[in-house]
Amino acid sequence: MKKSIACVLLSAMVAFGSFAAGCGGNSQETEKKTFTIAYAPNESTTDSTDARSTLAKDLGKVINMDVKEIQASDYTAIIEALRTGKADMAYMGALAVAMGAERAGVTPIVMKAPNGDKAQAVYHSVFVTQKDNNEINSIKDFKGKTIAFVDPDSTSGNLVPTSEIMKAFPDLHLTNEKIHTNGEFFEAVSFSGKHQAGLQAVIKGDVDIVPISDQIMASEFKNGNADENAVKVVHSSAAIPAEAMVVSKTVNEDLKKTLTKFLVEYNNKDYFDKVIKKADARFVECSMEDYQPIVELNKNINTH
Repeated sequence: MKKSIACVLLSAMVAFGSFAAGCGGNSQETEKKTFTIAYAPNESTTDSTDARSTLAKDLGKVINMDVKEIQASDYTAIIEALRTGKADMAYMGALAVAMGAERAGVTPIVMKAPNGDKAQAVYHSVFVTQKDNNEINSIKDFKGKTIAFVDPDSTSGNLVPTSEIMKAFPDLHLTNEKIHTNGEFFEAVSFSGKHQAGLQAVIKGDVDIVPISDQIMASEFKNGNADENAVKVVHSSAAIPAEAMVVSKTVNEDLKKTLTKFLVEYNNKDYFDKVIKKADARFVECSMEDYQPIVELNKNINTH
């Protein structure tokens, strides 16, 4: 009887040892079976579904994991998903990169670059209004009008436009709060949720002015989703660092290197056209240093 019990205990110890050995590997791929990519509303449009799915399948083969995507309501939700482990990687604008690094410890690994040239890895925020609106022809005509920013955490849809307005009216000593409060500088202020919705709002006459990424606007015109002849650009910002793919702090160095290599070599034109909004773009390596100007701008805006 004692021998029998000893055998049972020995078998259990061997089984447990095998289990522990199986769980003690260093590879993140063996520990985590699902890898999740988060996209913002701008990249989660219906016509980009197939392109996003293709990247997920291609990446899954490389990292030997099931790759799924989540479509977050805004950048705040994406940052929270990265912070809490519900997302491993995300595509986001420069301001969200800065905020994600601060709040969730994310790291940018690649950024969008036309023709794969990092020197071209920039875009602009433009203000548009209806083409036949004769009251608004420059940023100096904005006071007392209605505006729809994109999202509080949007770079080209909120941060940079706010800075541009402050610079255009130095004598008014505008603050971030005043610009976003109804009846202060603007008659009415709202948020559209995504660039595409803002563009449609100004075309329909729901608001007088919207800021939008020049590349997203060009993509909407190219794909026939908006009429180029219905709007006019009345102001353009200085260059903004391009959007980046970031990874959460739980992604280990080996996997980070694998992801970076995959993304830099990825050349699916449909993905860059439909998701990234720039068909000739490719990913190039980047670091937090590339986004330092936005980090500083955000600090400056939010102290006024």
